[in-house]
Amino acid sequence: MPSREEMAKNKYLAPIAHRFLSPELWRFTRRSVPRGVALGLFCAFIVPLGQIFLAAFMALPARANVPISALVTFVTNPFTFPFWAVVAKKVGELVLNIDRAMGAGTAGQLADDKGMLASFFELAGVTAFGFVVLAVVSAAVGYLLAGAWWRRVVHLKRRRRLRKMEDRLNQRLEANRG
Repeated sequence: MPSREEMAKNKYLAPIAHRFLSPELWRFTRRSVPRGVALGLFCAFIVPLGQIFLAAFMALPARANVPISALVTFVTNPFTFPFWAVVAKKVGELVLNIDRAMGAGTAGQLADDKGMLASFFELAGVTAFGFVVLAVVSAAVGYLLAGAWWRRVVHLKRRRRLRKMEDRLNQRLEANRG
């Protein structure tokens, strides 16, 4: 992942560098991190190529964390794509209920009658729809999980800080008594 400074020197980003390199888009805050996770997951499943750039550019109007949104897109990569394609096909079939609507035997018979090209386009449409469903659902779940994780981390840090303050106060009280 290129750094902020490297991106500032890029000639293609020059027209929007003032917006893209805004410090608020690169900070890790309780609002920007879940937005970045959601955008990254959405772009990872919705676009097969160039999802890193799409996630980074979508982070601008959403005020999401740019590095997180770009990093999360790696959930889909050339090694995991076959797995996600199978999952998307099954999700598409489940949501569209293709086998139930047509009857299990009828769907197989129609596939033979339509020809190989028509069957391919039907399968591609079901898989593409499955990717859309995966994009929307994973973005929503990612947003909720990232928000919960962020609250948990902040809660643990605050509890540690309060414990340290309590320990120091107890030490001072013991020193004043003795």
